[in-house]
Amino acid sequence: MFHVILTHAEDGWIVAECPALPGCVSQGRDEQEALDNVKEAITAWLWAEDQKAVAGCSEDPAQQPVLVAV
Repeated sequence: MFHVILTHAEDGWIVAECPALPGCVSQGRDEQEALDNVKEAITAWLWAEDQKAVAGCSEDPAQQPVLVAV
């Protein structure tokens, strides 16, 4: 679970930002669309960070990467 901040922009859109994930921002024409879009943005942000971490893993045979669903 993540906290999200909703801000009403001057152009009528609603901006949704997840402060715990730097740069994780989305928007929508209404509150529900903004929340749906930021959920997708959070998923994409976490996936991208995981991909960076996996790319940096050592190739030590004693270390075995394991996928854990949460």
